[in-house]
Amino acid sequence: MAIKKYSPTTPGRRGMTTQDYSCLSKVAPERSLLEPMKKSAGRNSYGRITVRHHGGGNRTKYRVIDFKRDKVDMPAKVLTLEYDPNRSALISLVQYEDGEKRYIIAPEGMNVGDTIMSGANADIKPGNCLPFANIPVGTVIHNIEMYPGKGAQLVRSAGNMAQLMGKENGYALVRLPSGEMRQFTLNCIATVGQVGNLDHENVNYGKAGRVRHMGWRPTVRGSVMNPCDHPHGGGEGKCPVGRSGPVTPWGKPALGLKTRSQKKASNKFIVKRRNG
Repeated sequence: MAIKKYSPTTPGRRGMTTQDYSCLSKVAPERSLLEPMKKSAGRNSYGRITVRHHGGGNRTKYRVIDFKRDKVDMPAKVLTLEYDPNRSALISLVQYEDGEKRYIIAPEGMNVGDTIMSGANADIKPGNCLPFANIPVGTVIHNIEMYPGKGAQLVRSAGNMAQLMGKENGYALVRLPSGEMRQFTLNCIATVGQVGNLDHENVNYGKAGRVRHMGWRPTVRGSVMNPCDHPHGGGEGKCPVGRSGPVTPWGKPALGLKTRSQKKASNKFIVKRRNG
């Protein structure tokens, strides 16, 4: 989609850009695939904030996305191309031959009226979903499943894509968008093509209010707080951190500390990490 620019009629308009949504289908979302979303504003069941900078924002409803693609060998027709407020990618409403409708992540190059299919016998074209065993080496893919039957967990955001680099000893070797090389079992599924909405990363919000509409609250640096509020606070003028390294408001190391568990069961499938 194209990027729309605006005349600087106000300070917030100066530099602001939006996406041109004229290519989307002018229809209401499928009501049978909508679910209510209750806002928590970053609070847990005790009412305590466990995720900072969350709150407010426009009310939205969740679109139920079919990440499992388990209707095998049944063609589906693409009915619409729609905006989803809960993700950066666009979504498509597809209707199977038996009349069931489902939402899927819309890949680049898939248009309204196209026919897609899931299963080992599907063609290699954008939107079709196949096991790794049936995808040719070198194919660009997205919506990758980590465990057979669980549904896609990787490469789902706008403009992302991975590439199937090889198959060996019952595993498929995939290069992820981060540069990480990872193995997947050959009966895991993936969708052919690149996730659509490539211009999402080029949008300039222009003003803080647009970010507040998305449910993000302001982020305040610890160095401008008082010492009673943050370990980085206090001092005369702009001061350095003043300790062994940057920390969170609760004194735990931040910015570079590795927090990934060394006992992860999936560690053995990582061939090359993203940071080399």
